[in-house]
Amino acid sequence: MRMTFRWYGEGNDSVTLEQIKQIPGVEGLVWALHDLPAGVVWPVEKIQEIKDQADKYGFHLDVVESVNVHEDIKLGLPSRDQYIENYKETIKNLAKFDVKVICYNFMPIFDWTRTDLFKEMEDGSTALFYEKAKVDSMNPQDLIKQTTSSGFTMPGWEPERLAGIEKSFEAYKGMSEDQLWDNLQYFLEQILPICEQHDIKMAIHPDDPPWSVFGLPRIITSEKNVERLLSLSDSPSHNITLCSGSLGANPKNDIPKIIRRFHDRIPFAHIRNVKIYENGDFIESSHRTQDGSVDIADVVKAYHENGFTGYARPDHGRHIWNEECRPGYGLYDRALGIMHLWGLWDAYENVKKGGDSHAINS
Repeated sequence: MRMTFRWYGEGNDSVTLEQIKQIPGVEGLVWALHDLPAGVVWPVEKIQEIKDQADKYGFHLDVVESVNVHEDIKLGLPSRDQYIENYKETIKNLAKFDVKVICYNFMPIFDWTRTDLFKEMEDGSTALFYEKAKVDSMNPQDLIKQTTSSGFTMPGWEPERLAGIEKSFEAYKGMSEDQLWDNLQYFLEQILPICEQHDIKMAIHPDDPPWSVFGLPRIITSEKNVERLLSLSDSPSHNITLCSGSLGANPKNDIPKIIRRFHDRIPFAHIRNVKIYENGDFIESSHRTQDGSVDIADVVKAYHENGFTGYARPDHGRHIWNEECRPGYGLYDRALGIMHLWGLWDAYENVKKGGDSHAINS
């Protein structure tokens, strides 16, 4: 397991590279050019700027998250071909900097949905929260105002994407999941040969949450759909980013089972926990198993027993100790999460080597 930390760039993140450097075992940054809109070619010069910043602290830039897919590609419009060509050029430019994994998603309009960015928990910390009844009844515009009020740019909620929200909803009206699958397959058929040439793995992120929101189709939502996804191509460049929190928001998804079944197609892992309520609400808890609804101990065990050598990050965290930060992306709880994941990993390593085999339950 190769530990990474998502970073939004100088002037766009409350966490500094100096702070990340002090988290044990973190070797790389998960990054992107967040100031560029979906569909444009990422210039070599701007990629070089990020590399220069990372090099000062000895971090690699092996994992990019995300190279956003333009909405016209998801919609299957005639204009998609030009945007796909731009995507290919970006892949080639990233290859010049030894990028190994590109995380992306194929969610219509919204990359992720929450109703409260700072929901208070029993211990006084706050976290990202999803209230099912509110989403089922609220207007998308109200959700946009709420999500973009944090003071930080929010990935998946970029201004240029949201400016034409009414037209986007109209464009998706009547689109079936099968049509979205077809558009994903078309996209993959175009870009995977380029990825193979440059030894880059495309790793799609599951839908967050893993069900339809505002009537929009969602397709990367379950074990069955992961199987369908991976059957689209046997290319070594066609993979999945396994996010235990996104898929884990549906209690029917057995995350350790999915990992054990598809471990050889997971180059990048997001490991986090969510606490699910009976009414369908969920909140992003600490990484410990007993604090949420996902068996994080077994998640890490599933990776360990299959010799996982891919990249991982703690994904989201709570906001603790009065930290002012991007929602879900503070320093403290993600650093705690990393140490918990390392603790589990080290314990499984110890057992493998014949050490103390007491149960690992946390």
